[in-house]
Parts: sequence; C-alpha cells; structure tokens
Amino acid sequence: MGYLETTSENAAREGNMRKLYDTTKRLKGKYDKQERPVKDKEGKAITEFQEQGSRWVQHSKELLNRPAPLNSPDIEALHTDMPIDVTPSTIEEIRMAIRHMKNGKAAQPDNIPAEALKSDI
Repeated sequence: MGYLETTSENAAREGNMRKLYDTTKRLKGKYDKQERPVKDKEGKAITEFQEQGSRWVQHSKELLNRPAPLNSPDIEALHTDMPIDVTPSTIEEIRMAIRHMKNGKAAQPDNIPAEALKSDI
C-alpha cells in the first residue's frame, strides 16, 4: 500500500477531513495546489527557487530591522475593573456557538471536528 493510501486511511480514522480531502485529490490525480509567485521589488515574478529564497530573506530583514520610531506613542492604560459574566452558559448559547463554528478547520484538543458537533444539533 502506498504512502497516499496510508495517509488517507489515517486521516479518515482520525477524522481529519482536510487531510483526507487533500490526499483523495492527490490519489485522483487532479491535485494542483496553487502557489503564489514571489515578486521582486519592481513587481516582476521570480521563478528560480534560490532567488525566491533570497528575496524572502531580504523581505524579512527589511520588515524586521526597521529603526525605532522617534516619538513613542502615548498610550494610556485601560480601566481594568471590567464586569465579567461568570454565570454558566445556557444550552441555547452552546447550540448557537456550535452553529457558528466553521467547517473544515482543525479540531480542538478534544479531537472532535466541527462537522461532528453540528450533526448532533
């Protein structure tokens, strides 16, 4: 059995819908994840892998090595005594939160995907 078959079976067993979809598309043969081209400062697309890497290094250095601002902003601290509602959530609030969850996202620490929670409502 090949790598993709094993990966898709593991994804199905774990309930990882995104990984299952991606590996199924690869097995089908119509898998082509679009890659965004890296552009130089003039806006021209860079096709060489080495040039793309060096452009990312250059971009990161420019982004992270900026000089400190001359005038630091005067930010006041917020009032910290905010009222916090600590009453338990109602069943309807929980149902509403589950309905608003997005499908296809990573499962939370309980390993239950949003699709499974929504099917129970």
